[in-house]
Amino acid sequence: MGIQVTPAAARHIQKSLDKRGSGIGIRLGVRTSGCSGMAYVLEFVDQVENDDLTFEHNGVKIIVNSKSMVYLDGCELDFTKEGLNEGFKFNNPNAKHQCGCGESFGV
Repeated sequence: MGIQVTPAAARHIQKSLDKRGSGIGIRLGVRTSGCSGMAYVLEFVDQVENDDLTFEHNGVKIIVNSKSMVYLDGCELDFTKEGLNEGFKFNNPNAKHQCGCGESFGV
C-alpha cells in the first residue's frame, strides 16, 4: 500500500524544503510517546539509510524506515488549515484509536 501524500501536503513539504535550502524529502516515522501510545515524527531527510523505504507522490519524497512502516502502511499525509490553526493530518488505517489532539495513536 505505501504512503500517500495529498497535493496540499506536498505543496507544504516542498515549500519547507525550498525554505530550508537542502534535503531530498521528509521522514515520516513513529515513536513511543503521547497519551495513546505512539506519536508521529516528521523530519527533513538529507540522506536515505539502508533500511529506508521511499515513496514519491505529487513531486515530493516521503522516507519511512522499515520499523515504522508496520504502523504506517496505507497512511495518507494531508495538510489542513482550520481558522488560525494549520498542520499535518495523518489518515492512518492502522490506528485503532487516537488522542483528542490527534498527535498520538494506538494500534
